[in-house]
Amino acid sequence: MISSVLPTYSRAPLHFVKGEGCWLIEEDGRRFLDMGAGIAVNCLGHAHPALVAALTEQANKIWHLSNLYEIPQQQELADKLVAATFADTVFFTNSGTESCELAVKMARKYWYEKGQPEKTDIVTFTGSFHGRSSAGIAAAGSEKMIKGFGPILPGFIHVDWADHDALTAAITDTVGAILIEPVQGEGGIRPLPDQCLKGLRDLCDEKGILLILDEVQCGMGRTGKLFAHEWAGVEPDIMMVAKGIGGGFPLGAVLATEEAASGMTVGTHGSTYGGNPLACAVGSAVMDHVADPNFLAQVNRVAGTLRQRLEGLVAAHPDVFEEVRGSGLMLGLKCRKPNADVVKVGYAVELITVPAADNVIRLLPPLTLTEDEAAEAVNRLDAAAQSLS
Repeated sequence: MISSVLPTYSRAPLHFVKGEGCWLIEEDGRRFLDMGAGIAVNCLGHAHPALVAALTEQANKIWHLSNLYEIPQQQELADKLVAATFADTVFFTNSGTESCELAVKMARKYWYEKGQPEKTDIVTFTGSFHGRSSAGIAAAGSEKMIKGFGPILPGFIHVDWADHDALTAAITDTVGAILIEPVQGEGGIRPLPDQCLKGLRDLCDEKGILLILDEVQCGMGRTGKLFAHEWAGVEPDIMMVAKGIGGGFPLGAVLATEEAASGMTVGTHGSTYGGNPLACAVGSAVMDHVADPNFLAQVNRVAGTLRQRLEGLVAAHPDVFEEVRGSGLMLGLKCRKPNADVVKVGYAVELITVPAADNVIRLLPPLTLTEDEAAEAVNRLDAAAQSLS
């Protein structure tokens, strides 16, 4: 008999009833060090006082209006994002998946309005993940994502990761944009080198096409900059954001330049819940913390400590781990043992990690992780590795 919750998830037998900072408390009282943060969502940890206060204050005023009316909280958050980024304008969604749908629509509508409706193709990369909507799975193109869900939305050209010749050859007269994650998350924590991201920006400029960045997982301070592309000193035309922007409250956004967004006029897109007062009040509080240079400096300090300790862990357990990958507090351990086994023994030592492709486990802790908590996480990984050796 089917369960009342559609059985599309393979869930761990854990029942968390409370969260405090970087810790999750199981109903039996065990305290788990959370190095997953809800898959890079709880960027300020669990029950952060500023987010609780923002949510509570707004909940006592008004929850939902719809976008038929002005929403001051939405305007406030949009202004903060525009002031802190390349963007001139922002559309609020509820998730990264919805952000992907709009980014694709925005790029295609741009070329339609420019009198070049044939430029519908978007170049994407193997190992990518852009959500589970029709556009998202078509953009990723992997058999795992698309099998059984045909017919698949056309208009995506898939190029192997780091195949520069294939990328150049893929830019035909029907291509309007390139879509890429500066750091692949689901794909196994694969950072795009800065020089490659600069090269993509140059290629887009040379060919006169749009650069779309998916910073759903790697954005909002995750790599030690507000957004990962800042390390390369480039700017996209369109950017997808979600996960950390709401600190645990469902919220996403698409940021764009005025030029890239020029086709999106009244009536071309909408969302009933997107940018509601509750979500934007929380998102605004998140921005106040994550965009602070002092906060980001602390993220980088802790990330440096964590990475150094992880390198030592790999050296101590070469039969379990192969290498450390990633940037900031978006790190991955490529495993020699099955990554599912590593995640499972992590539960036994009360540690949460997240599996990814290429036999990697992801370490995506709250950005509030302390150096002591980073050391404790590695100690628990060491204990887990010992049980697998």
